[in-house]
Amino acid sequence: MAQYSHLSEADPEFAPFLAIKAPPPSFVLEERRKRFAAVIDAGKKSYTPGLPKETEYQVLDHQVEVEEPTGKILVRTLVPTSQNGGSQTYPLFVWFQGGGWTDGHLDMDDYHLRATCVEHQISIVNVNYRLAPEHPHPTPLNDCYSALKWAVSSAEVLRTDLKKGFLVLQIPPVLHPEAVPEKYKPFLLSYEQNKDAPILSRDNITWCFGRLGGSPTDPEISPLLYPSHKGLAPAVIQVCGMDPLRDEGLLYESLLKSEGVKTKLTVYPGVPHGFNYSFLHLEIGSRWDKEYKAGVRWLLDGAP
Repeated sequence: MAQYSHLSEADPEFAPFLAIKAPPPSFVLEERRKRFAAVIDAGKKSYTPGLPKETEYQVLDHQVEVEEPTGKILVRTLVPTSQNGGSQTYPLFVWFQGGGWTDGHLDMDDYHLRATCVEHQISIVNVNYRLAPEHPHPTPLNDCYSALKWAVSSAEVLRTDLKKGFLVLQIPPVLHPEAVPEKYKPFLLSYEQNKDAPILSRDNITWCFGRLGGSPTDPEISPLLYPSHKGLAPAVIQVCGMDPLRDEGLLYESLLKSEGVKTKLTVYPGVPHGFNYSFLHLEIGSRWDKEYKAGVRWLLDGAP
């Protein structure tokens, strides 16, 4: 959106990091995943100071059966330690990691999910769905659905009570760049404005969609194309100003709100997609973390 172009201007604290010459994006799968693992390690270091005591939660890994094609995926559960002899129950939080369906990993958000588990007293299911291109669309999405069904049916293992809350969180692209309707093109300028952004460039997004496969106009790949969004659950949306995906996030939030869906939008000017993994020490990184936590609380409180 033209009125949001100023959001691409670098945050003053972040600007010095732009002067550090980073290697060009890799489009070789093994190299990409190696680099992604390094980002995950940096993210763990950022979140280490906020880790709760190990006695305050329980971590278990499960092998969950999935379909289309059949197999098993790893699902990690985080459950708060009960304060009343094991009878306490919690809301359910299901998390699908990012990475463009091609590069994500279970450890990607593990540390900050542990903090979320204890701080909000909520049972978390962290899903390690199968990745494209080895498993193209719709396999990653189907894996997420299988894990979601497993989570709902595993109340005894997770000590959950859905009446207390049921959250599903992920930050997906909502529109394939080859499927943009004419009516939306004037509002989606960040693909060009931020095409060379650090961490996630336009070419990176195109590469991920190419490995994922499927039809660009399939609403399961481009959720913004669903004819209606009415009746969806409340949504927390965090948007980075230097992100090529910025304007589609802002547009999606606007469409949800126009159809009566409650939303909580926060914008982080001048920082790129995924900056929170390495830059929590910046003021804007600290704000991202606080507002993520506030967003979870807002959802648990019924999106008042």
